[in-house]
Amino acid sequence: MNALKDLIKRYQLTSLLVLIVLLAVVLPLSLDIFRLNLVGKYLTYAFVAIGLVMLWGYGGVLSLGQGVFFGLGGYAMAMFLKLEASDPITTKIQSTPGIPDFMDWNQITALPALWVPFKYLPFALFAVVAVPILLAWIISFAMFKRRVGGVYFAIITQAVALILTVLIIGQQGYTGGVNGMTDLKTVLGWDTRTDSAKYILYYGCVALLVASILLCRWIQTGKAGTLLLAMRDKEDRVRFSGYDVANFRVFVFCLAAGLAGIGGAMFSLQVGFMSPSFVGIVPSIEMVIFAAVGGRMSLVGAVYGTLLVNAGKTFFSESFPDLWLFLMAALFIGVTMAFPMGLAGLWESHVVPWWNRRRAPKPGPDGTPRTPTARVESAPAAGAPPLPPGVHRQQA
Repeated sequence: MNALKDLIKRYQLTSLLVLIVLLAVVLPLSLDIFRLNLVGKYLTYAFVAIGLVMLWGYGGVLSLGQGVFFGLGGYAMAMFLKLEASDPITTKIQSTPGIPDFMDWNQITALPALWVPFKYLPFALFAVVAVPILLAWIISFAMFKRRVGGVYFAIITQAVALILTVLIIGQQGYTGGVNGMTDLKTVLGWDTRTDSAKYILYYGCVALLVASILLCRWIQTGKAGTLLLAMRDKEDRVRFSGYDVANFRVFVFCLAAGLAGIGGAMFSLQVGFMSPSFVGIVPSIEMVIFAAVGGRMSLVGAVYGTLLVNAGKTFFSESFPDLWLFLMAALFIGVTMAFPMGLAGLWESHVVPWWNRRRAPKPGPDGTPRTPTARVESAPAAGAPPLPPGVHRQQA
């Protein structure tokens, strides 16, 4: 038990345990399956947010193109799901049965070679993480080795998001175009549209999210996390100490990309489609807002920020369909102005001090704080006989 307490204290896992109780117990018991599926969709964005905590909060590198890696992971999973939904029996009315419907509409008569490996689930799961990491490595290695950073790197990632969006829309016969990939409903014959499947996918998403937070927390508490903070604050000093700053930044950028790819894959599974609307500049900036609202130095805070922003978007769009964009803007501006360090900063600056004051001993009649009084035993008088075991002398 003491070892478990030491582990929780060392890695600061108390807030994570509270989050687990909220996601795994409170929300499933209090929400219907429709709302719980919405929360599951929100949690897929949280993978991107915690990756941004590592990249932006700890590494000091702001990326405005994380939607690219979210989309790549989502498309990798969607390609497998689309091929399974396009079996020859289901697509027998097409000109070419056995290929996705958008390919048939664009007069493609055979499955492209790029799609063939995605017939197999293990390859698709590998591609969910490997493809975003590979692209992230190419971008970051080319930029960081040339010491390109700051606002220039943010603009380059925006350009990559725009290029990939245009590419996906332009290659309609291979990607589904602006409509994306739809009608994704089974995994190896398992229907993901049933209520039981939605519960399983939700808990699977929660488990992967918790595992991702633990991985990032382990990195933060190690040497790599210390060096990331040092590079963020004193890059030249770290470089003069003999460390290759570029390699560490490439590592954290690839880590954030891999996490975003996992989130995209879970999105395709839970929502049942993937489109280029999740790849472009606007969703990428929204994902940065998730991390900023939750606190760019807090992994758990990033999850809360993601839930708050998306729940606000859903509530405002349902209740005020004509004003919801203005209300969302007011929410972003208000939170960032009132709490510059996000929800995590609010917790540290207001909630924790309040709780400590509640636990502090109340002052005595003279205004001095009361302290627990220990029993003081008087010294035995000279010549007094010794007392039996367990009997104490009364203090005069």
